[in-house]
Amino acid sequence: MKQISTSTKLTLLLIAMTTMMSNVAIVTALPHLKDTFVNEANIEFLARLMITMPSVAIAFLAPFLGHIVYKIGRKTSALMALFLFTLAGTAGLYLETMNLLLFSRFLLGIAIATLMIVSTSLVGDYFKGDQRNKFMGMQGAFISLGGVVFVVGGGMLSDIHWRYSFLIYFIGLLLLPMVYAFLNEKIPMHDVQEDENLNSNLFIIYVLAFLLMLVFYILPTQIPFLIINQFGASGTITGSIIATAFVSNAIGAITFRKLKQKFSFEQVYMIGMAVISFGFICIGLVKDVQFFFLTAPIMGFGGGILMTNMTAWILSRAHSKKRIQASAYLTSSLFLGQFFSPILFHPVVSFFGVKDFFILIGCFVGMITFMSVLILRRKIH
Repeated sequence: MKQISTSTKLTLLLIAMTTMMSNVAIVTALPHLKDTFVNEANIEFLARLMITMPSVAIAFLAPFLGHIVYKIGRKTSALMALFLFTLAGTAGLYLETMNLLLFSRFLLGIAIATLMIVSTSLVGDYFKGDQRNKFMGMQGAFISLGGVVFVVGGGMLSDIHWRYSFLIYFIGLLLLPMVYAFLNEKIPMHDVQEDENLNSNLFIIYVLAFLLMLVFYILPTQIPFLIINQFGASGTITGSIIATAFVSNAIGAITFRKLKQKFSFEQVYMIGMAVISFGFICIGLVKDVQFFFLTAPIMGFGGGILMTNMTAWILSRAHSKKRIQASAYLTSSLFLGQFFSPILFHPVVSFFGVKDFFILIGCFVGMITFMSVLILRRKIH
């Protein structure tokens, strides 16, 4: 197989980083929206939708966008998506109504979906087996450590003014020349025999991806409100706490390769969910804001394992000719979970309060994971 250049690898890593950091860059700005839109009904709910509105576009349009990417090519698609990413992402600097802000986030989602499809499918084409797992771990670590910069930077900018956090989306312009110069669509194909042994039934993986993001996205959509509103922390402190979760997310992503050498994809999924369950409970028990620096990383670690596991899992099962479409459906599943996360859990948070909610959801996820382990063990034996 042809050697892939360092520049091409770096371009793929930066594209992946851009897509994953796109929502969390503004998390610390969300609690401040109520001060600007004082007459807007349900502003706290609408503020949460700011972080998940891109998920609407991604969840429902990703399969359709997959067809477009296949038709016009991945390089052209990436260039167009980066331009839209910058245009829609920075719109928060000047838009004056919540409706327009939410619409700009929807457009941002179209750009993110396209970039994710391009990135995931190319990784599947360029790498295979353990090398793919290694690159996926590197990609997960790169995304997470990049997220540290964006979350901390966004937190500091939101302390000056909440609109300034949207400046971060100008990164899309910086990536345009790299994609143009280094993204190569003449991809090295793997052996046909490898593809012939693949199972094309991917539905269960899509369902598990949806459930993962439904649960994991509680962290960025709920924890800023807990830290800022109940503990009175600044945007900088909140961003720093979330950044520690990103650091441990990177460690989790790197750990994935070692876990995969000993366990199946199904078992790695359960290990990651068990870690997230424990993290939820620990966050709910925090009584001093400083302890969030210890508890948030637990969830980050579990998320790093799980996100890397899901992408590697789908690529290990998808036929090369269907890799773009499989990547599109995985993207759709993940972001459908993101979109429904605040919608499904908002009534529960309102009823129990955000602290008790974290404990409750942690216990529930732990119980489901434990039952799944028992079922899997019985299935194996």
